[in-house]
Amino acid sequence: MSKVRFITVLVFLPIYTILAQETTLSKEEAVAKALENNFGIEIAKGQVEIAENNASILNSGYLPTLTGTAAATYNNNNTTTEFPGQFNEDGSPRVDVSIDGAESQRYSSALSLDYTLFDGLGRFYNYKRLKEQYQLSTLQARETIENTMIQMFTVYFEIARLTENRNVQKQALEISRDRITRSEYSFEYGQNTKLDILNAQVDMTNDSIALLNTEQQLANAKRDLNVVLNQDLSAQYMVDTTVVFIPKFQIVEYMDQAIANNVAVLQTETNLNINAYDIKVNKSGYLPTIGLSGSYGWNRNQNAPSAFLTGDVFPGTNSNSGTYALGASLTWNLFDGGSTTVSVKNAKITYANQELLRKQVELEVNRDMQNALALYENLLKIYHIQEQNVFTNQNNFERSREQFQLGSITSIEFRQAQINLLNAQTNKNLAKYDAKLAELQLLQLTGQLLNVEL
Repeated sequence: MSKVRFITVLVFLPIYTILAQETTLSKEEAVAKALENNFGIEIAKGQVEIAENNASILNSGYLPTLTGTAAATYNNNNTTTEFPGQFNEDGSPRVDVSIDGAESQRYSSALSLDYTLFDGLGRFYNYKRLKEQYQLSTLQARETIENTMIQMFTVYFEIARLTENRNVQKQALEISRDRITRSEYSFEYGQNTKLDILNAQVDMTNDSIALLNTEQQLANAKRDLNVVLNQDLSAQYMVDTTVVFIPKFQIVEYMDQAIANNVAVLQTETNLNINAYDIKVNKSGYLPTIGLSGSYGWNRNQNAPSAFLTGDVFPGTNSNSGTYALGASLTWNLFDGGSTTVSVKNAKITYANQELLRKQVELEVNRDMQNALALYENLLKIYHIQEQNVFTNQNNFERSREQFQLGSITSIEFRQAQINLLNAQTNKNLAKYDAKLAELQLLQLTGQLLNVEL
């Protein structure tokens, strides 16, 4: 008797301790944490920011370029001028002239402004292309978010399923514990044998092991969700086990609008727009480029003293100058060896291939939706059947328990009824969350996953 109670306390005490520390993590809170903290979503947001920067006016080529330059030069010269064999007018030999430490400096600075007035509309279409690239990045980020939501709910519903299974197994363990107590009392009054007690203890041991295994799986699932939510791996919480299914007519309405909302289809359409701009960008190579330029320069020279052949030394001179320049240029590549023509042809082929890819994706999305709808409806039917099965097995178990207490059936028959009820309850839990997850995957295909209340 004391051994049985020790096993019961050993199994239930950690559970009660954990539950006392747990808070409830709702679906809405889980979604909010995933959107805020998930690593994959954070990376996707960074990619969107990069695309937004690329699509700004600063990366468009529409703004002029302004370049500034400056230079300074310093010279220090020692100069000696010799006049070998030369005489002055009075017949005296000419004296060598030396200048030591002759310094000179030169300073210059310039500003140049260049602006492309017309480049064959290349930058115009390239700017539009960058805008489409930004749109594509937002769609890719949305796809990442949708996939993360499916991943998060897969783990969330697994936690919910294991939580309900744990509650069911706790009830089964409590029934087995009560059965041992009754068997011991019956044995004391000579109404059964020691074998009945041993059978009850074996069943309780099996129930205890099953509960411990479920607890371990539940702990692992919670750590998996903590990784998705990017929070402390040791965080403890309970989840919402309530499941509400979307009405069938609403699902059908979403499916009718799927081609306009599915993220994969939208990405192919955006890529098609990008390819269309690629053709126009390449065609700009046929047109001339007109540019404007302007510059301003300033120079200052400080010259050292100089000596001329006369032998006289002249002092240094300083000079300042400023220059302005304005210009326009026209460049027209009349023939580039055919590279522009090849680029345009290849861009048109790429566009045609992208059109084919869009049609393929639309067909695949329609197929996947039909398959997902059939799977969802099938799982929903299974769930309703399992609900009825639980009701039937619950009635069977209650009747079997009454018969067992009256001694009309054996412990083996009672245990079988208990196992049947346990299996029916766990199967119902599995069917419920499988159906809900199938519904979410169907919503993802219709492009409504992020727009509905879950």
